[in-house]
Amino acid sequence: MDNKEIIQILKLTASLLKLYGENQFKVRSYQTAVYNLERNAQKLIELGEKQLAELPGVGKSIAATIREISQTGVSSTLDNLLKQTPKGILELLKVKGVGARKIKTVWDQLGVETAEELLSAATRGELAELSGFGKKTQDKIQQIISFYLSNKHLIHYKDADLLGLNLEQQIKLQFPDARWSRAGSFRRKVEVVGSLDYVWASDSVGEAEDFLDSMQGLDKNLQLSGPLRWRGEFRDNSELLDVRFCNLLEFGTKLLYYTGNMEHLSLTNEQGKSLREVLEQSHSDESTIYSEMGWPVIIPELREGLYENEFLRGQKMENILVTEDLKGILHNHSTYSDGKHSLEEMARACNDLGYEYLGISDHSQTAVYANGLNEEKVLEQHREIDRLNQELTPFKIFKGIESDILSDGSLDYPEPILHTFDFVVASVHSNLNMDIDKATERLLRAVKNPNTTVLGHPTGRLLLKREGYPIDHQKVIDACAVHGVVIELNANPWRLDLDWRWVHYAVEKGVKISINPDAHEKVTLKDVYYGVCVARKTGLTKVMTFNAMNLEEMNHYLSTRKSKSSLHSNV
Repeated sequence: MDNKEIIQILKLTASLLKLYGENQFKVRSYQTAVYNLERNAQKLIELGEKQLAELPGVGKSIAATIREISQTGVSSTLDNLLKQTPKGILELLKVKGVGARKIKTVWDQLGVETAEELLSAATRGELAELSGFGKKTQDKIQQIISFYLSNKHLIHYKDADLLGLNLEQQIKLQFPDARWSRAGSFRRKVEVVGSLDYVWASDSVGEAEDFLDSMQGLDKNLQLSGPLRWRGEFRDNSELLDVRFCNLLEFGTKLLYYTGNMEHLSLTNEQGKSLREVLEQSHSDESTIYSEMGWPVIIPELREGLYENEFLRGQKMENILVTEDLKGILHNHSTYSDGKHSLEEMARACNDLGYEYLGISDHSQTAVYANGLNEEKVLEQHREIDRLNQELTPFKIFKGIESDILSDGSLDYPEPILHTFDFVVASVHSNLNMDIDKATERLLRAVKNPNTTVLGHPTGRLLLKREGYPIDHQKVIDACAVHGVVIELNANPWRLDLDWRWVHYAVEKGVKISINPDAHEKVTLKDVYYGVCVARKTGLTKVMTFNAMNLEEMNHYLSTRKSKSSLHSNV
């Protein structure tokens, strides 16, 4: 059992204790332990009870619970709580923005036990009548639950990718010569997908189906499956799997059709022929279909019916960004704020991955919840960076900060401190309920600040959990173009923000895109890959990618911009 699984058990225990009105000190002890353990790099399963109790925020009681989990795989405290909790209530506890106390109130007073029942109660106006709710809270809950239910069947691309890689490994072992491919939105690497789709060419469909039937962890849906289609789900998480079978001679046709999307298939060439028409004939390979259209092969990520024409008019597909084009990453955290690994560990891990530089941008002083850096801590970190840069040369750590954008659009350090950084990522983390006009004005003011280098995750969205706050993307991008501010495409698979659908407009306006993992531990440095996946959907090139600059170019850019911002501030 790994740390993540143990922490999930503790987190659920805290939620259920709160749900059942356990004293706040006990609830807080679990919450504090979770907060600290999420930032702990040691393997909990390898620690004794005494060692566990000495970890920050843990203590003897929680240490005993962790040892119980490590040895038995369960927590007796949690098991007792689960026995008295309906499944629907457990599901509601996962919905961000509702809260355990409100869930308990609607459960006790209205008999609500599922997300669907909660939405119905809100729609009927019943929540507003409850003590501590009111019309405003009811409307908010209705919006949150509607969002949750509309996305309930979806999965983050990263999670789908990991599931797919495991399945594909088993297919390769059993059928080493088989021809198969991902399809649908899964192959197009959309940020969230509804199912893991595949096309599989086989002369022995029955043998392939038997293999899927017998796989541990898969459950077949007999009603939805057919002679050339296997449909089911992954048992552990109910994610859908959809496999379509065909013969080798029609593999290219089926693959292109089921990769889609429909808008892409409706594209026509100069003779007025559409892809859909060419698909009326069998092709063993996609390349022959595109060749018949007189086109180069369009990479799957681009097949959205949006930007393909630019590559049909002469732009070269090979110019589209790949992960190897990135020379460094600029938005990362360390143990100075809420990261799991030290500054040195993050830097060495980044260096080991082949990057030329790391931008460290821990949380700023307003982010108390994330152990944000006060001015003294900033200077302490800068001294450590100076020391590490001497040790790690030619690799370089750039001194950055993720500065909170306050409600009025200002950054949360005085000018003298802001001038000590090589770069500033300006991000919103609080007061997320502004209307579109106020939220946009807030960002515009931050963009106009001469100290802002990069606008971080512009909408603050958490995919499948929280909608982004509303902003006028066009106004914000236009302002970035005027003030020379880079826009981040935050590669955290839960964010992928800026939404890729706005990247093309930003590039048209001359705004560069910075693809950063927002890494809080070494392993998530690799999440930059998922940012590249969605960036490729727009045809983003190396030239317009900020952190595709090499170290020398980045040094020059940041020092030049810093000099200009200092001059501006002194005027």
